[in-house]
Order: sequence, then structure tokens, then C-alpha cells
Amino acid sequence: MVEYEIIEGKEIKFGRNNFIEVAKKKAISEEGENEFVSISRGYYLEDGTKKWKASIALPREKEKREEIADLIMKL
Repeated sequence: MVEYEIIEGKEIKFGRNNFIEVAKKKAISEEGENEFVSISRGYYLEDGTKKWKASIALPREKEKREEIADLIMKL
């Protein structure tokens, strides 16, 4: 079983009840720990709780994250 810990995160709200969360997370399992950056899309339920639709994990290497950010900015 893997547990996830959010180290730091920010949320961007858009549309009526949607959000994108960008977070630095830590996956903790019996095999050890692994830090990564995730981008998750979700929405709020009527009671205000969050529901996630999709998520992607980005590489830890700063150069790769910068390359991805640059590609996004050019679109």
C-alpha cells in the first residue's frame, strides 16, 4: 500500500467548480519514499469536498520540469 503526503501545494480554480492542483508530494511505501510533482484536475462537490478526475506525475529533475513549463508557455 502506498500513502501520499502533500509537502506543498497550490490550487487554481476555474470554471464553475473546477480546479487544478499543483503539488510536491511524497509517496511512502514499504520499499521507501519517493518525492514527485503532480498536476491534478478535479472539481468540487456540492458539499465543498474535492473529487479528482485525472493526475499526472512530473519528473523530479528540475531541467525536465523547466522544459515542460516552457512547452506549456509556448502553446
